Amino acid sequence: MNSESVFAVGSENPVKIGCVAESVRQYCKDARVVGVPTSSGVSHQPVSDEEMLTGALNRARQAIDNLPEAGFGVGIEGGVLDTHEGMWAYAWVVIIDRAGSIGMGQTGRFLLPEGVAILVRDGMELGDADDHFFGRSNSKQNEGAIGILSDNRVTRLELYRPAVTFALLRFIHPEYYQALKSGILSGDPSKA
Repeated sequence: MNSESVFAVGSENPVKIGCVAESVRQYCKDARVVGVPTSSGVSHQPVSDEEMLTGALNRARQAIDNLPEAGFGVGIEGGVLDTHEGMWAYAWVVIIDRAGSIGMGQTGRFLLPEGVAILVRDGMELGDADDHFFGRSNSKQNEGAIGILSDNRVTRLELYRPAVTFALLRFIHPEYYQALKSGILSGDPSKA
């Protein structure tokens, strides 16, 4: 990475763009971060670890493909995982470069209130379920469930920011990581 790197974020959500900008500028103070509309290629409400990771990878690939000057593509895909403890909310972050190297990170997980979980199980997207349950509007592009539940002591941006840094690690210190190419995730070992 150099100080003038361009990062294409596979989203137009200001929270996602903001967390990437804050994270990458710790290492590349003049980095440019640009939001790019993408499609996750997974359901509107991802409900598994695999679906979130796939969605983040798809967004990262589309972002870098759609912004020729970008050296990196970033995908962030949040979702839920229903377990016997309750419904967990979290997100995956994937960063790829032009050589096909890939870095991954994951946010912390937190339990959703059962009232929100019921709405999601009934087919509502988490952002809409949050708005309905908590009486908010457009919380998905603002504080999100974590901000609401933590009384804004942990914002959605703060939840995502460490995961972006985790995904950056292989690019900050490539000498410590073997090259993991995106073909690994698609099940094609010949692309490794």
